[in-house]
Amino acid sequence: MALPVRQQFIYWGIATAVFLLLLWVLGDVILPFIVGLAIAYFLDPVADRLERLGLGRLWATVIISIFALTIVIIAVLIVVPVLVQQTGDLINRAPALFEQLRAFLAEQFPSFMDETSPLRQSLASIGTTIQSRGGEVLTQLVSSAMGVVSFLVFIVVVPVVAFYMLMDWDRMVARIDALLPRDHRPTIRRLASEIDQTLASFVRGQGTVCLILGTFYAGALMLVGLEFGLVVGALAGLLTFIPYLGALIGGALAIGLALFQFWGEWWWIVAVAAIFQFGQLVEGNVLTPNLVGSSIGLHPVWLIFALSAFGSVFGFVGLLVAVPVAAMIGVLVRFGIERYRVSLLYRGLEGVTDLRDSNDDTP
Repeated sequence: MALPVRQQFIYWGIATAVFLLLLWVLGDVILPFIVGLAIAYFLDPVADRLERLGLGRLWATVIISIFALTIVIIAVLIVVPVLVQQTGDLINRAPALFEQLRAFLAEQFPSFMDETSPLRQSLASIGTTIQSRGGEVLTQLVSSAMGVVSFLVFIVVVPVVAFYMLMDWDRMVARIDALLPRDHRPTIRRLASEIDQTLASFVRGQGTVCLILGTFYAGALMLVGLEFGLVVGALAGLLTFIPYLGALIGGALAIGLALFQFWGEWWWIVAVAAIFQFGQLVEGNVLTPNLVGSSIGLHPVWLIFALSAFGSVFGFVGLLVAVPVAAMIGVLVRFGIERYRVSLLYRGLEGVTDLRDSNDDTP
């Protein structure tokens, strides 16, 4: 006999509360394991494809690990130092850039940029604020990433966890499936499948789109000679995770920097704008339809809220689990709405009449 609904709510509520409590208390400790789990989930389809080609799971995992480790080493040795250097230079140059903007506006619109103009005072303070706060944020990001666990432990634990998770992924899924409550197994499997489909479309698909666009933007902007092109391209690619935000912020920042650097050489400014236009064209017509799909079930506003809420409460670990939890909540809410629409609470007298008619037709 199945447990009453009220008792089931109590048990599932306790389980949810315990999960959130552990996430809050042990966030720093479990960070390497969450990152390893995320990497394994991201790479599981690649391992499955290699298995279908005839490789065993162990050898498929070994090949993927070697390839991923090679990319990480190249990134750490070449890309990351340049990215950090350009970010610091951009933060330090912020006051000078805003001073140039103020001088340009004062020349073009003198009536709006007198000594007492709020716009003039705001532009003068924004650059200084970015320089002071930007350096502070950059330092906090580096120190927090190091302070979660020692950097040496982090870079050792994450690959090991990812390797074993990837190798045993199918086995773990089978064991969890065997522990599902029998009365609710079909419903849980259906919901889990929808959650996995949403995550696969968004995390794997959108993550791949971010990587491709970030590489394209950074390479193309550096090719045309834009200062801080690597930073702008990486930022635009990262923010592509939230639809439309990456192109908006990255494009505005790149074109703004191009105006300062290439003033008078309009063809280079047009080239920078064309890079983002081409990137959006490829994303909208090629990358997103093929890698993400037409519907991912995660509205951008809901995604931004989840990232903000979990990040503020649980820190960096909260940012990592925000998307999976948001996808899970979204699927559960849609399931709840679906059940509500067939319930008597929603259908009222019409539902009672339909129920009586169906009982009368039963032999």
